[in-house]
Amino acid sequence: MLRTVITGSGSYIPEDIITNRDFTTHDFFGEDHHRIQSPPEEVVRKFQDITGIEERRYAHHDMKTSDIALIAAQRAIEDSKIDPESIDQIIFAHNFGNVIKHTIQADTLPALASRLKHELGIKNPGCIPYDILFGCPGWLQGVIQADAFFKAGIAKKALVIGAETLSRVLDPYDRDSMIFSDGAGATVLEYKDVEESGPGVLGSAVHAHTVDEAYYIYYGKSNFPHADPRVRYIKMKGRKVYEYAMKNVPLAMKACLDNSGVDVSQVKKVLIHQANEKMDEGIIKLFFRLYGIKDTPADIMPMSIHKLGNSSVATVPTLYDLIARGQMPEHRFEKGDIILFASVGAGMNINAVTYRI
Repeated sequence: MLRTVITGSGSYIPEDIITNRDFTTHDFFGEDHHRIQSPPEEVVRKFQDITGIEERRYAHHDMKTSDIALIAAQRAIEDSKIDPESIDQIIFAHNFGNVIKHTIQADTLPALASRLKHELGIKNPGCIPYDILFGCPGWLQGVIQADAFFKAGIAKKALVIGAETLSRVLDPYDRDSMIFSDGAGATVLEYKDVEESGPGVLGSAVHAHTVDEAYYIYYGKSNFPHADPRVRYIKMKGRKVYEYAMKNVPLAMKACLDNSGVDVSQVKKVLIHQANEKMDEGIIKLFFRLYGIKDTPADIMPMSIHKLGNSSVATVPTLYDLIARGQMPEHRFEKGDIILFASVGAGMNINAVTYRI
């Protein structure tokens, strides 16, 4: 039978390490534009207690989103051992395009996927590059789209990338800015003939809520009262996002697993968007409770957020690549393992994919 199989992966983790200590010199302001009275050290400590983030990575000032994506894509292509000219689609998930350091304008013309095809030197006119703006679940949505195109007979090979340089759109006066980071992850997907028990995508689910939830994550002015009102930064209604994710992500994960015909006891790993440690732990706990399981299986949820932060569309493919390459010794994939991908983000959008290694 034919299935969508991940045949190669790659990632790029920026070298510049920003620790929580680096934020203790900041003056933080709330949404009301009033200074937060707690000392910065206390704000940072509470932040780490809630999110689990100790460090995050920022891209070097001379690197753009498309630059770090190129490195991840090259590594994925090398890992897959395919000829780049055989790629039918390049699907590039991001949210802010290329933002050059110390500028305020996003550059999305041409599309980042088109730039990536150019930089890879792919001449094949049948290789179609396009971007996805889908919030943090963008890379996973690219996987779902590639799977759909494969099944429709339109393509057989796809390069799916998630890359972001969130450090370029952060408000330094907003304590939520400490969550975000930069990074890139890429995978090569191929539509292959496999045995029924073989590898590949087994099912998926996508949910979106936009009645009250559409602007939980948005572009807004700085929390600093005297900032230039024309400049916009990434903003988040943290409590609303947390409550939304806790309520809706477990339901989407269950819908995905049920659509796949897979019993929850078969799931070996859950690779979930790295946004907030406590939130992710709560989501996993509630997901298993939907099946009447009170105790979450040990070691089922790999976490990279402590050292890498939230790199939006890059978190899930980067996490997959780190495990696949043996760079997270406490976690590994074995042939036949069932893994569940899940993500949530701006929109508000949620998606999930069941995959057999």
